Amino acid sequence: MRPVITRILVPVDFSEHSDRALRYAETLAESLGASLHLLHVLEMPPMWGTETYTVDLGTLLDDMTAEATTRMAACKSTVPATLSATTSVELGRPGDVTAQCAADTHADLIVMGTHGRSGLSHLMMGSVAERVIRSAPCPVLTVRDKVLATMSDTASS
Repeated sequence: MRPVITRILVPVDFSEHSDRALRYAETLAESLGASLHLLHVLEMPPMWGTETYTVDLGTLLDDMTAEATTRMAACKSTVPATLSATTSVELGRPGDVTAQCAADTHADLIVMGTHGRSGLSHLMMGSVAERVIRSAPCPVLTVRDKVLATMSDTASS
């Protein structure tokens, strides 16, 4: 039996990597007749407080959410009108929230970009894609820049 893919989750971090993955997901969605759900995860910024400097956490989160929501609307506006697309902005650890969102939205596939870090950078920062792959309830397709560049070269030939 062939897997049926009707819902594709696309994590968006507003980088070139996630933008390229979104374009890839659009192509897949068009060919499969699937819908897209674009997800942005807000991570809590590290907080350092002193007696002379305080941060209103509620206001900070409201501002971050409003900005991300505006950017997600702009991102959604680039999706072809022929595709059904929804968006959400969530708070938490990107890998964990992405996997949970996939379960909550009954996603059949996650398509996400990868920054392609290796060595010390990977060790220090970890890999969101790796965390998603380990905990997602559905298959995860990671899209690297080199693959997309090759696809673009082939398409323009």
